[in-house]
Amino acid sequence: MDIHRIREILPHRYPFLLIDRVLEVVPGERLRALKNVTANEPFFGGHFPHRPVFPGVLMLESIAQASAILVSLIIDAKASQKNVYLFAGVDKARFKAPVEPGDQMVIEVSLEGQRRALWRCSGTISVRDKLVCASDVLFTHRPIE
Repeated sequence: MDIHRIREILPHRYPFLLIDRVLEVVPGERLRALKNVTANEPFFGGHFPHRPVFPGVLMLESIAQASAILVSLIIDAKASQKNVYLFAGVDKARFKAPVEPGDQMVIEVSLEGQRRALWRCSGTISVRDKLVCASDVLFTHRPIE
């Protein structure tokens, strides 16, 4: 799935769209996506000027965005329908190594469950086959009012 299709699904836009490409989808089960980290990311000017490090909270956000794409494919939701995904929680977040400019994050998420409008996914991020982040995310899908 290319960036054009991703933009049809997610309401996020630059500089907050953190998924560049979806590599693989097993509908209703799992998804694998990419984020290419460049030196031009707007947050690197302050995080940190002498040693740029991709913020951990944005790693969690990239897991959440990949999860939202997976769920959108299940419920057939599109950004044009003015839907929004809201964080409901983060569990078991672990950061194992820094992500730096030039790295390519491979984001893998799997659907763990759903109760009403609340979805739970588990996710990992790897760089060069090394685990850099793992977390469970909970989120809800709602129309923008």
